[in-house]
Amino acid sequence: MSLVGKKFPNIAVDAISEMGDNLRINIFEEAVNNNKKVLLFWYPKDFTFVCPTELHAFQAALGEFEKRNTIVIGASCDTNEVHFAWLNTPKDKGGIEGVTYPILADTNRNLANILDILDVESSEYNDETDSVILTGSNVTYRATYLVDETGKIFHESVNDMPLGRNVNEYLRLIDAYTHVQTKGEVCPANWEEGKEAMTADRSGVASYLSSN
Repeated sequence: MSLVGKKFPNIAVDAISEMGDNLRINIFEEAVNNNKKVLLFWYPKDFTFVCPTELHAFQAALGEFEKRNTIVIGASCDTNEVHFAWLNTPKDKGGIEGVTYPILADTNRNLANILDILDVESSEYNDETDSVILTGSNVTYRATYLVDETGKIFHESVNDMPLGRNVNEYLRLIDAYTHVQTKGEVCPANWEEGKEAMTADRSGVASYLSSN
């Protein structure tokens, strides 16, 4: 079930800073208390292949997100210790040295379960062992959430494991949402900052379509 239009779950999760400081981060409170938007992106595992390309891509665009009053936070189910080891591994060795935004360590999978983004194909109760047997990797898909200053989710997307994200699309979505917030206009297909938007009525649509 989509979470768009709903408040982000009000739950704190372990995290680590670039300096190795252990943190507790609540995405909802980060947005509301700081009056900022938040981009939270999940990736499957540290020390993998597509994942470091994404973390470096978000780092390269960090200044653009900051211009848009947006906090960037990464997340996976790895531990803080594994995150810190990866943060101290050079880029040319597959590491994420140089990444400065915090990374959630949802090792108990509490938040990932609430968001329903774990790769779990099925779960069956085993009478003999009195336990639940899971099939699937039980790590997260490449899920992305954009949260506004009130803690409301205004975008969510989920990619399968092999598919890396386009970071510029999230900048475009933030620009579009900010335009709606400040101008009261809606943003048509392929809208980008500086392009014409339109009013949400028949005359606005007709005017836009006739001029485009």
